Amino acid sequence: MSKYKIILASNSPRRRELLKGLDVDFTVRVIPGIDESYPVGLSPAEVPCYIARRKAEAYLATLSNNELLITADTVVILDNEIIEKPVDRADAIGMLRRLSGRKHLVITAVVLTTTNRQKEFSAESTVDFTELRDDEIFYYVDKYKPFDKAGAYGIQEWIGYVAVQGIEGSFYNVMGLPIQRLYREILRFDDDPVSLKA
Repeated sequence: MSKYKIILASNSPRRRELLKGLDVDFTVRVIPGIDESYPVGLSPAEVPCYIARRKAEAYLATLSNNELLITADTVVILDNEIIEKPVDRADAIGMLRRLSGRKHLVITAVVLTTTNRQKEFSAESTVDFTELRDDEIFYYVDKYKPFDKAGAYGIQEWIGYVAVQGIEGSFYNVMGLPIQRLYREILRFDDDPVSLKA
């Protein structure tokens, strides 16, 4: 892990917290205004990889030879449709009503990039929500204001305690970074990455 200076390209406090848990030194570097749109024809499962690669492209020119960049994107998928971040209170309430009593898929894609190599992977988790009452949804949205979170919820917050009755896959993936997999992929980064075209 000490071979590279690790750069986390994310504003997310959850991703920072998870990476910090690995007890490795890293620096946060954020370029504002990166376009996170994606082609209409992509399947929902392909979207996070596309966006994570796009983020990596925006940072590539800023990298030094000894730096390893981490970019990531997380999507929530229900009925083969991406549930984006809510735009306001009503949108957040509507999203949580849709997730209530159902299972949904969370996919996080991660791209590791150096000046001459790149590697990507993704992790999937299925989250099973119990039925939620409206007063529970209102309480969560009004107190925690999950407007920066895909699907309008953070599993590590109050809603995770009362709504999540089961998970298949990584809990940390649902938080926004499959940290166990990331650790292993960094360790073997030099073994099997794809070289970037000159």
